[in-house]
Formats: sequence, structure tokens, C-alpha cells
Amino acid sequence: MPDISFRWLAMLAALTILGLVALVGWELYSGAQQAVRQFGPGFLVRSTWNPVSDVYGALPFIYGTLVSSLIALVIAVPLGVATALFLTEMAPMRIRQPVITVIEMLAAVPSVIFGLWGIFVLIPWLRDHLYSWLKDYFGYLPIFGGPVYGVGMLTGGIIVAIMILPIITSVSREILRSVPDLQREAAYALGATHWEVIRIAVLSYARRGIFGAAVLGLGRALGETMAVTMVIGNRPQIAASLFAPAYTVASVIANEFTEATTDMYLSALFELGLVLLGLTILVNIVAQLMLRALTGGASGRT
Repeated sequence: MPDISFRWLAMLAALTILGLVALVGWELYSGAQQAVRQFGPGFLVRSTWNPVSDVYGALPFIYGTLVSSLIALVIAVPLGVATALFLTEMAPMRIRQPVITVIEMLAAVPSVIFGLWGIFVLIPWLRDHLYSWLKDYFGYLPIFGGPVYGVGMLTGGIIVAIMILPIITSVSREILRSVPDLQREAAYALGATHWEVIRIAVLSYARRGIFGAAVLGLGRALGETMAVTMVIGNRPQIAASLFAPAYTVASVIANEFTEATTDMYLSALFELGLVLLGLTILVNIVAQLMLRALTGGASGRT
């Protein structure tokens, strides 16, 4: 009887989560019906966002969300996994806990604080040093061309990378700690060096979990709002340069929801929320398919 009760309670909990997602999706769809009827599928590929004329398109925001999240992953995943490896495989015991405490404190900092720090510290430094250097040496590339404003797509990606770094590091560290010591001992017994043990015995065993950590970080990056809003520039245009101001789906909703003066404007913002929900679900489905391909369809341990 206790086993049956626990099974039904666990199933109820799982169904509750699915129900909440469905309710959120239905509420967004209900609010977006006017825009859905007016613009149809063209809403996803139209680049115009003009509240004055009541003409709306989501493409610049989808582009900004995906590109800023990709930049954040490119920066945060290698750094987070390397930090986790250092803490689990190489760091002396006396410094592990202080570093872990700092990482956990970083995860607790509100996003608006990151945004303020980005405005007053990060943007001036990037504009005067890193961006100037990139433009001087790599300005012939389209992604590093154009004027340097300080605010822009690359800045938004960097601030998101800082925010998702604690998540990726903490999850990766727990995954690496779960690797059995027998894996390491077997590799050492075969004559492997320390680096070979990490590469062959540890990382290969934990790759599924590390991929999961990256997906969790991506989920946070897609929905990040305040810090990105404060540093990305908030311009609804698609530009090749990473220095150019941009916009994300979450940022435009946060910026303009209270300013929506017409029913169509409000409905378009609801549809943007629906797009963000769908984008998050789609990205997670693609990540699961990639994970199955990576592991050959095996369940693996995480």
C-alpha cells in the first residue's frame, strides 16, 4: 500500500508540472489571439516592430535571444567545466570550500545588481579596452565591425555568461564528484597520467551530466531579463556586428508591457511570451535529441 500511494503521489507531482506548463501556454495563447489572427506565422519572420502603426514582428527579438544565449554558452561552459574540474580533481582541500562558497554567493546575486555593475563597470571597461582591441585586430570581420557603443549584443552575452556560470559550475562539480573512484584507479593502474585520467576516465564518464548542466544554463540564458535589458541596448534590429545594440524577447516584454496602449500592442507582447515559451521547449527538445546522439541512445548516468 505505501508503494502504491507513493507511486500515485509521484505521478500527481509530475502531472502537476505538466499542467502548470499547459496553463501558462494557454494563458499566453489566449492573450495573443488578436495578434495571431492578424499576423499569422509571418509574426515569426517579420522584422518590423512599430507600435505606432500597430505592425509587429518577432524576428529581431528571436535573433537577439538566440545569439546572446549562444555567446553566453560559448563563454560559460568551458569556464564552468574547467572550474568544476579544478575543484574536484586538482584543488587542495583547504581552498575548495572558500571557492565553492564564492560560487554559491555569485548564484544568489540578483540580476538587477549584475545589470548595474554592467552599466557602471563592465561596459566602460569593455568599450575602452576589449572592444577597441577586437576592432583594431579583427575589425575586418563583420561580427567585429561597425561603431563601438559599449552596450550591445556581445555585452549582453557576457553578462548572461557571468550569471549562468555558477549554475554550470555547481552542477558540473556534482556530476564530477559522482564519478566512481574506481574509474580513476583503473586508469592510473594502466599507466595514465593525471590529465589522461581526467580526459578518459572522468570526462568521458560524466559527459552526459555536463551536457545537462549546459542545457540548464541555456534555459537560464534564454529567459534572463533585467541584466540583459540594462546592457544590450534595446534596439529591435538585426545587425551582423556583435557591437551593435540588440533586443531579446524577455527584454522587450519587460520594457514595453506597461507601455502597451492598444489591444494589438498588448496582444503582440503576449505572443512574444508564447514564442519565448515555445523557443525554450524547442531548444530543450533539440538538446535531448543531441544528447541521445551523443550517448548513442544509452541512458547513462548523470
